[in-house]
Amino acid sequence: MSLKPDPAADQPQLANERASDARLADEVIDRAFGPGRFVKVSERVREFASFAPELSFCAWRGPRMVGVVRQWRVRAGETPIVFLGPVAVDADERMSGLGGLLIQQACAAAKAAGEAAIVLVGDEPYFGRFGFSAACARDVELPGPVDRNRVLGVAFRPEGERLKGMVRPL
Repeated sequence: MSLKPDPAADQPQLANERASDARLADEVIDRAFGPGRFVKVSERVREFASFAPELSFCAWRGPRMVGVVRQWRVRAGETPIVFLGPVAVDADERMSGLGGLLIQQACAAAKAAGEAAIVLVGDEPYFGRFGFSAACARDVELPGPVDRNRVLGVAFRPEGERLKGMVRPL
């Protein structure tokens, strides 16, 4: 009798980001994006947003963190929403589907928590497969210059479908 390999056994394990994971998560993000990330509009949002560790996840391969997705609580106009980003994966884990797995986990957690919507800055061809679209966030404004086609959203509740206004602190 031969045993077939279990593909799930080779998958990194996902867990909510804990305070003790912050340094390692920052290192994964730095390796993925470098210092240029600090000039992006998404970083302006994270400067005032409230970190949501219960909606943020780290990917572990044994004792090594190999990926991370973070989410933040903000509001768009008067509607409380979640801002997703960054999502980062170590170079040797890219093209494995890990980034997509992290995004799916983050979206599922936000939806289960009853959040109205998630907004992010990213490429619609990539994020569209997770339900994100520019149409959902067309009336959302960010605190700095950004390509409007890259401001994407996905709604989980009716008020998330009518987002309008500046992204600002809760």
